[in-house]
Amino acid sequence: MSWQIDPAHTRIEFSARHMMVSNVRGEFEKFSGTIDFDENDIANSKIDVTIDAASIQTRDDRRDTHLRSADFLNVEQYPTLHFVSKKIVAATPKQGQIIGDLTIRGVTREVTLEVEYSGTVKAPYGVTSAGFNAQTKINRSDWNLVWNVALETGGVLVSEHVNLNLDVELIKVDEPVAVAAN
Repeated sequence: MSWQIDPAHTRIEFSARHMMVSNVRGEFEKFSGTIDFDENDIANSKIDVTIDAASIQTRDDRRDTHLRSADFLNVEQYPTLHFVSKKIVAATPKQGQIIGDLTIRGVTREVTLEVEYSGTVKAPYGVTSAGFNAQTKINRSDWNLVWNVALETGGVLVSEHVNLNLDVELIKVDEPVAVAAN
């Protein structure tokens, strides 16, 4: 069954340690994708999501410009990030893992998302929605995101590890009804 991402109720967020003492948080504001979510057997579901790299937002224009530069995402050469699921494993009816390929800066690596399924609900205005939360931690250097500055007191300006958190709401796409010819 086809579902579409509800952009008004979906967030793709990240966080990384800054100067070893705090977390910087941000999000990608533009994304699209196709989700074939099988409510009866989640393992049969498939996910293909594209994220607009230039839509990165951390609430600091100077930092966002730097993150879009060749030091980090290099959005001119690599305008998108891409995730394609390879395998979905249900541990319980509400929890599982999505294993898939994440491409950043032209480098593809396998990641495992820990997922919680919130269920489906029919909204008062007639659409059916499903909710999910997923997290993972990646090492940014695996995608050639290696820019950094050593701190005088030890450590580095930006941590190697980046936490990804996704809150996703899907809307069921009505399947066309076949009409018999007379």
